Amino acid sequence: MHTGTEFTAQALKRKVPEIFTIAGQAATQEGFMEGLSRYIHRQAYETCDTYGQHSEQQIVRVRDCASVLTRMLNRRAEDRAGFSLTQALWDLACGKERPDLTPAFYAEIIYLFLGVAGRETVRSGLTDSSIPASLEGRAAAVERSKQLDLLAEAAKSSMSKYETGLADAAIQRRALRREKILSYFKASPHDWDNWQWHIAHIIRDRSVLEQILPLSQDEKKSIDHAKSQRLPFGITPYYLSLMDEEPDTGRDRAIRSQVIPPLSYTKLMDRALHSEDTCLDFMRESDTSPVDLVTRRYPGICILKPLNTCPQICVYCQRNWEIEDAMAPGSIASKDKLEAALAWIAEHPSIHEVLVTGGDPLAIPDVPLKRILDGVAAIPSIERIRIGSRTLLTVPMRFSDDLVNMLASYRVPGKRQVALVTHVQHAYELTPETLNAVEKLRRKGISVFNQHVYTFFSSRRFEAAFLRRQLALVGIDPYYTFNTKGKEETLEYRVPIARLLQEQKEEARLLPGISRTDEGVYNVPGMGKNYLRALQHRDLIAILPDGARLYEFHSWEKYISSEISTHLSADVPILDYLERLQTIGEDISNYESIWYYF
Repeated sequence: MHTGTEFTAQALKRKVPEIFTIAGQAATQEGFMEGLSRYIHRQAYETCDTYGQHSEQQIVRVRDCASVLTRMLNRRAEDRAGFSLTQALWDLACGKERPDLTPAFYAEIIYLFLGVAGRETVRSGLTDSSIPASLEGRAAAVERSKQLDLLAEAAKSSMSKYETGLADAAIQRRALRREKILSYFKASPHDWDNWQWHIAHIIRDRSVLEQILPLSQDEKKSIDHAKSQRLPFGITPYYLSLMDEEPDTGRDRAIRSQVIPPLSYTKLMDRALHSEDTCLDFMRESDTSPVDLVTRRYPGICILKPLNTCPQICVYCQRNWEIEDAMAPGSIASKDKLEAALAWIAEHPSIHEVLVTGGDPLAIPDVPLKRILDGVAAIPSIERIRIGSRTLLTVPMRFSDDLVNMLASYRVPGKRQVALVTHVQHAYELTPETLNAVEKLRRKGISVFNQHVYTFFSSRRFEAAFLRRQLALVGIDPYYTFNTKGKEETLEYRVPIARLLQEQKEEARLLPGISRTDEGVYNVPGMGKNYLRALQHRDLIAILPDGARLYEFHSWEKYISSEISTHLSADVPILDYLERLQTIGEDISNYESIWYYF
């Protein structure tokens, strides 16, 4: 794997001379585009026609790269992208300066054309699991088993870098931190077991936080800036206990990043909040909300949002723009609005599932929460009540026997299911308290699922796979892995789609099926989930000058509705992501196959 300094126009000319040869044979840019297209098609045809001369891996790579380049080299793609790849390559071939083209752009083009030429070989960083073609029967099976053992050992070695919060050392560290927090608040262990005490003592200011937790200068600046711009910020005492005294170890990187915003985020949010041209409703919920408190994107399910706040706010939350603060007063919906929302749901019997979310509905005390759930359960068409909550991670003591019994009371086997969907971001978040809460729920027949947001801080090799293994052991079923939303202000959290695809194909695949039941998805504004498992759900239509891949996502209704639209999203440049991984100590040569996931 090379660094950005090695991806230049000169490197492109040296590594892919075919581009410049084709340009030299063309009289016009139009002729150059036709020449490139003929070359790409010829490469794909001849590779398959002479397949005995190539490995199957080469054949697949040529096919994939040819398909991607074909989708880029046409007028529709270039018009949609507002950028012409043909023009850029033509200019370079003609000796024109193109200062807008970055190393990340050249890296993408070099890998694509080397791929279509069948000349590129890449390392995945994983053990080669191939077996000699001469072996068959039991001999082949024995050799295959040996190779699988090697793959499993390599995965185990990679996972050993990460720590679960259920490890003895983590439990001991957190016991000391809990004592420090209780001492600061002059509280008792009895207080710690009371979820409402945690809500009443949410840490909202840097001056309090830094007396309990070591903070970097950047963290101090970002918290101060967030507070000065009145951005939502708060950490429960319990969640604070999951953070380390030694942040340089990186163990709690994913935990800190959940709630301590980077300075880039606070600055961009500040700009967006004061701009008339910026819409922070990234998912276009206003376009899919037929009545207050309800969002509906699919036929059989709707979202009900009775509370517009949480015990603490995830920085990259899709609704953080409409949340004033952690547990802000007056955030619970009025009786009239709630009744109107429930009446609307009852008027649409095609809806058979309600996701009660927000905000975090389990931050509502038992009595008003029961009134809300009673209203949902009273709707005859509802066969599943799903509750979206992070209290399993932020205040797991919320799951008292009374709460769990109340949730279980809405479960009617064969008629109505009750499920809880949470968001565990990293195995280091899992604790004995969370495990005990999950056990209570499962004993009452309440399923627990996880939606993992695939951010930079949980995207290293086998980091998500390690999380899946631990979730399965705790009793939480992996459900979705969300590609981080393409919001400008959350750039530091974003990961290229190619990395999520690589993780799903190369790392998650090494786990048993029950440990990897989750589905990689991209949430498309106004449309909902776009499944990343299949290319027919999206097209890669351009490589932009900064090296970002531009994807065109298709609606799930594309074969149902005659009136559909598509959504364009510029991804994170792969080279930028890899170089950032390198700064935290990763060997990026182990990620090289990322270039060929589209």
